[in-house]
Amino acid sequence: MADIPKIRTLLLVGGEIHDWKGVGDVLETDLVKAGQFDLTRMDNDLSAFSARRVAPYDLVVFYWTLGKLTAPQKRGILDHIAQGNGFVAIHSAADSFRGDRDWHRFVGGHFTTHPRYRRYQVSVTKRKSPITAGIDEFFVTDEQYILDYDGGLNVLANALWKGKVMPVLWTKPWRKGRVFYTALGHDAKACKQTVFKETFTRGCLWAAGR
Repeated sequence: MADIPKIRTLLLVGGEIHDWKGVGDVLETDLVKAGQFDLTRMDNDLSAFSARRVAPYDLVVFYWTLGKLTAPQKRGILDHIAQGNGFVAIHSAADSFRGDRDWHRFVGGHFTTHPRYRRYQVSVTKRKSPITAGIDEFFVTDEQYILDYDGGLNVLANALWKGKVMPVLWTKPWRKGRVFYTALGHDAKACKQTVFKETFTRGCLWAAGR
């Protein structure tokens, strides 16, 4: 039997406020360790979203805060995923490109606020998903994102905030493509937690159709 080809993966990290370099280092280590990804990492360079530069990749993993996309960059990444590729959006990817409604629809929601960095409980709502299979309730120490989100998302896990249910993990289609969002992963320390690593790697495989 021929070997299954590795997933051609772009890891793009950057932006403002967050420690994107530290987070990128952890994500890169985990993807390499998984052994199923042919990984290219780019730092602080949104031109990677242009149609020509993003074309080789089956999967894009994205950690970014704030910033602004040019029209060709936005068209490049949205069209690329729509053609049947995968996108994994981590934490502040929901706080990228504020006010860009196209981006919010693509990711599935956007950041509104957050409480202090703390330990909180997450409940899995879709245990049959390959991303959350075998995982029930768990605690994380992280920055909980409070989000304005679409109603049609496939929410895999949520947490409470002031008595209100707030999604933590979700998936959604983007035409022929797949989007996985995790609100976890504020900093490198948060990304080193076992449950983050597990759901992140599984989410990457799911988004890539594996």
